[in-house]
Amino acid sequence: MNTIRQTGEELDVRELVPIKRHEKLLKIFKELPAGESFIFINDHDPIPLYYEFKSIYGDVVGWEYLNRGGREWKVKVTRTEASQGRDFTDIATLLDLRRADQKDWKQIVFHRYGMMEAGTTMELISKDNPDEIQEIFKNKFNGQHTWSYKKEVPGEYVIHIRKEIKSGLGDEGFSVVNEYDLRPYPPTQRHEMFYQAFAEIKPGEAFEFINDHDPKPLYYQMEAESNEPFRWEYLEKGPDAWKVRVVKVKEL
Repeated sequence: MNTIRQTGEELDVRELVPIKRHEKLLKIFKELPAGESFIFINDHDPIPLYYEFKSIYGDVVGWEYLNRGGREWKVKVTRTEASQGRDFTDIATLLDLRRADQKDWKQIVFHRYGMMEAGTTMELISKDNPDEIQEIFKNKFNGQHTWSYKKEVPGEYVIHIRKEIKSGLGDEGFSVVNEYDLRPYPPTQRHEMFYQAFAEIKPGEAFEFINDHDPKPLYYQMEAESNEPFRWEYLEKGPDAWKVRVVKVKEL
């Protein structure tokens, strides 16, 4: 980490799984002296991480895009001044939505929720009751989480969202039309291949893919955004290969 700060070397986190990217970059920022910076490269816009930084450390985060778009998003992060930050005991992460644009709420919350392990908790803080976020959790993750208010007063809502179980539902009466091994491809291309594969199948059809880590964040992203019903079934669960069947469900 010191080498990165002192020489201006860029840290490429694209080869890490998403949760490890967050953990690594949060650790670097925690130890970063005031006035110093580091540069990292990601395969998509890391704006959810920006809000996680601000939620934990306050308004001391300088965030400058050096390159936008494609498979190389480059960001310079500066600690503008010293701050204590918040230490976690009963939660895995903190997202203060008061520091975020409301149009980004869904991306921030569900991107981070998708990385969480079963049995861990996310804390949300909001000026207004985040009804839309709660409704998505009810509709998409019913029985898989708990939502509890720790504070509920005008101007300040504090909510704990606990991920109770890892889900993965099978289906009957489908035909598998394609199989993809995503491991040789960079993360951004994997996402593109996944969404293209889903777009190409019809209701009642399925595809299977192999990945080198648990693609659960992709599952939660699909749950939050897809307008077409689907089923997600694990056929193999690591440690070296994760195989998943995705079924486009027929409308009843």
